[in-house]
Order: sequence, then C-alpha cells, then structure tokens
Amino acid sequence: MTSAATRAGAASSDNVLHGVLLMMFGLLILSSTDGVVKYLSEFFSPLTVAFFRFAVQLVIILAIAPFQKRSWRSLLQETTLPLFCRGLLLAVGSVFIVFGLKYLPLTDATAIFFVQPVILVVLSAVFLKEKVGAKRWLAVLIGFAGVLVIMRPGTGVFQPASLLILAAAFTFACYLMLTRKLSGQASQLAIQFATGFAGSLFILPIIFYAWLTGFGGDLVIADQEADFTLPTILLLCLGGTGLFAHVLLVKAFERAPLLFWRLSTTWKLSLQPQSVIWSSTRFRMSLSGLASGCSSAVG
Repeated sequence: MTSAATRAGAASSDNVLHGVLLMMFGLLILSSTDGVVKYLSEFFSPLTVAFFRFAVQLVIILAIAPFQKRSWRSLLQETTLPLFCRGLLLAVGSVFIVFGLKYLPLTDATAIFFVQPVILVVLSAVFLKEKVGAKRWLAVLIGFAGVLVIMRPGTGVFQPASLLILAAAFTFACYLMLTRKLSGQASQLAIQFATGFAGSLFILPIIFYAWLTGFGGDLVIADQEADFTLPTILLLCLGGTGLFAHVLLVKAFERAPLLFWRLSTTWKLSLQPQSVIWSSTRFRMSLSGLASGCSSAVG
C-alpha cells in the first residue's frame, strides 16, 4: 500500500515537473513575440497584427485537420461555448496588448503586464477554489502597489495606454483560468481551432470597419517604398509561433495546478532582455517581477 502510494506521489511530481517545463518553454516563445509585435507596429496597424495572429493559426489548424481525420465541420461541432469564450478572451487581450505596445516602451508594458499573476491569484481562489494563504494575499497587495508605482496614475507622466496593458493582463488571466478549467475536456485540435476561429471572427469585422472609416489609422503604416519582406514573414510566422506556444500551455495545464503558472511567469521575467539593464524604468519593472515571485514563493 505504501509502495503504491509512493509511486503515485512520484508520478504526480513528475507530471507537475513536466507541466512547469512546458509552461517555461511556452513562455519563452511568447516572450520572443513581444519584441516582434513591437517591431511590426512600425509597419502594420495593431488590428492587422492581431488579425493575422489568429487567421494564420486558423489556416494552420484547417490544414492539419485532414491528416488527423478531422473536418472543419467536426471541429466546429466540438467548439463549445466555453471553448469559444476562451478564444475570444485571448483575442480581446491580444488587441489590447498590440495597441498598448504601439504606444508604450516594451519594458514598461512588460512590467505592467506582470500584474497578471496577481489577478490570477484572486481568480484561482474565487472560481477554482485553490487555497491562497494570508502571506500570498499580502503578496497580491504588494504586487498591486508595484503596478501603481509603474503606472503612476494621477501624475503628469501617466500614460493612458497603460490601461490597455492592464486590460490585457486581466483578460489573459481569465483566459488562463478558463484554460485550466477546460483542460482535458476537448481535443487539442478543437481547442486551437476554437481560438483561431473566435479570434478571426472577433477581429475581422473590426478590420473591415477600420478599412471603411479609417478607425485606428491605416492598416499598413509604413511608406510603400519600405522593404516589407521581413515584416511580412514575421507577420505570417506570428500565428504559427503563437499556436505552438499555446499548445504547450494547454499541455502544461493538464499536468500542473494553476498556482504553478505564477512560478513560471516569474521565470519569464528573466527572459526579457531589458530586465538586465539597470535604469529607473527597469527598477520599476523589477518591483512587478518581485511581486510575482512573492505570490509563488510564499504560502
């Protein structure tokens, strides 16, 4: 009996370890895309970047489906309302973040976005009933204070675009909570199809409206004489890299509890190349990272 329990405990520990490693690799990929999105904002509007992120993912899934003996109809039938809402949350968050990255320095945007693990603590406690101790609630307050230091509301240096990153952090936290709740309830192909479908369906009418009215500026920003070869390649690759990263995250949540996301998110902070440069902006960024780490480390 003891031996069986030991083996079960070891298997559970292995699952958690595998889950954390998958999260870390997924976050490594997502970290690299932040800089790509910032670069693409010099050539394309945020709406264009966000749309291609999901449209390319949808095309890739539809191309893979026949090899898995699936049709688009079967994938659509497997797309439940919660799965659609999950994809919609990611799409809304993506629109917020690409607009925010257009107007904010990457370091400030990244620092503000790290309020997301703090939000996730609250959501996991309220909706998933995960245990959150008094020290972790204290870390939540510290994290919130750190974000206020970065955003500096009510001062002359406050930038309204900060609210876009804050909104993106909230929607992404909701997306992660829903991902954890739905883990194991649908095939990986259906999950990623729902994400691409929901994102494309959400952004396409906005793109069409922007094209007709000029809302949000031109869909292509750079001068027509500019070299669009690299930006176009990166724009098309964005959907593929995002798809792969989120496949890893879904797999991770099938193995590890949601609370381990905060540990991996803290590790993501160290992947940002700007975080090793010492300046006042980077110091403020470290406050947010410290708060994220606290919410993982204290019980």
